[in-house]
Amino acid sequence: MDVRTQVSMVFHLDKCIGCHTCSIACKNVWTDRRGAEYMWWNNVETKPGTGYPTAWEDQEKYKGGWQKVTNGVELRAVGKVRGAMTVFHNPNLPTIDDYYEPFTYRYQDLFDTPEGADQPTARPISMITGEPMEIEAGPNWDDDLGGSPVYAANDPNLDKVSAAERAALFEVQRLVFFYLPRICNHCLNPACVAACPSGALYKRGEDGIVLLNQERCRAWRFCVTACPYKKVYFNWSTGKSEKCILCYPRLETGQAPACFHSCVGRIRYLGVLFYDAERISEAICAPDEDLVAAQRRLILNPDDPEVIAGAAKNGIQPDVIAHAQRSPVYRYVMEWGLALPLHAEHRTLPMLFYVPPLLPVMAQNGDNGYDTTIPDFLGSVDRYRLPITYMASLFGAGNEGVVRYALRKQLAVRNYRRAVTAGDVDMDKARKMLAEADCTVDQAEDIYRLTSIAPLDDRFVIPPSHREEAIEMLDEPLEAKGFAGMGFRKRPERGA
Repeated sequence: MDVRTQVSMVFHLDKCIGCHTCSIACKNVWTDRRGAEYMWWNNVETKPGTGYPTAWEDQEKYKGGWQKVTNGVELRAVGKVRGAMTVFHNPNLPTIDDYYEPFTYRYQDLFDTPEGADQPTARPISMITGEPMEIEAGPNWDDDLGGSPVYAANDPNLDKVSAAERAALFEVQRLVFFYLPRICNHCLNPACVAACPSGALYKRGEDGIVLLNQERCRAWRFCVTACPYKKVYFNWSTGKSEKCILCYPRLETGQAPACFHSCVGRIRYLGVLFYDAERISEAICAPDEDLVAAQRRLILNPDDPEVIAGAAKNGIQPDVIAHAQRSPVYRYVMEWGLALPLHAEHRTLPMLFYVPPLLPVMAQNGDNGYDTTIPDFLGSVDRYRLPITYMASLFGAGNEGVVRYALRKQLAVRNYRRAVTAGDVDMDKARKMLAEADCTVDQAEDIYRLTSIAPLDDRFVIPPSHREEAIEMLDEPLEAKGFAGMGFRKRPERGA
């Protein structure tokens, strides 16, 4: 057992209101400068929808992440041979049109336009060329258009949804959508790290955050291609790649990342997980239907004496172990089984997990709102407006079972709390639903507290950094020991 630490995150999608406060907080702190105008390290997408950059989930177009081969896994579009062939022309690299051409307005025209009969306007101009332009796209161009056949119908996750369900999804009376906030997943098996020829990308040994040393970056841009989530960006002004750094300067001083701290809906949770690095090669080679379970098998119980001993052997400090034992991420992912990775089929082992949204049902209304006299007035998982097939494509690598488990448990907790607070659900029935959803009453209360009323210190359990005693990773890349694409390197002195 090789115990490592990983700062990990959970986003609870049932609570996201799509306000984009997180995106603005990140933009103001990290990407408000020349060459980074189009970068949104944090963005919030409407689902169903094509997202940002456009259709980033279509790996037939972008070819990001890993694919399973006979003797393990390999990068889909980057390698020694394929990389050499695409150095000067990479057909799988997103273009500025896949993002959007950043723009501003010529506000000075409002002051300089001579007096006339017409109201002066500020014309949009490109922030790249400075020339007038027609605005045709933006970072949230399809925001709130979950029922639009123009945008939402092009969501790649709808490909496996039956024709009947897909047609019903876009009926006016059934329109439904939810918000999907995205940042870098700081994966355990990051494709961007493995694809970088210059070794500029690396994974910090002490907390697992994936960083990019711009002093070593040589603008190959293979990292952009390799990331299946398209969370590495190229700065056209500096000629360097950039990405989310999980606000590590804030974490090192005990503060939550900017997007976490500013979140209005309090959907974000952060904590440290322990994982067994020796199991990574096994996890990334699992069949698609077992990928979520295989990733969970990597994560270790921080209360297990054997794990504690292994952590201590690897130099992990006692206070870090104590923080791992209080991690809200461990509870959502492992204890409760509610949080799932996004597109686990890319085999990068993302360490940002999502609690799938418990979408509104086709409610039956009485004169005063819900008709509570009908059976199951809160609905059942199968009556929800977004098909389970669609949710499984996002969060289960196609495995409907893990998504159904998470939704059933959430629904059972909702019925139980309704019985407690409103009294219009029979308590015996609510307890039976909990038992059928593999949930105890105590667990239901814990889920309710952490989901609904948890204070900041319970949502963000930030481990001490111990920079003075940071674990120095091996000089030899772990690929040589069978860990595909890990690419751990010693921390550079400057420029991270």
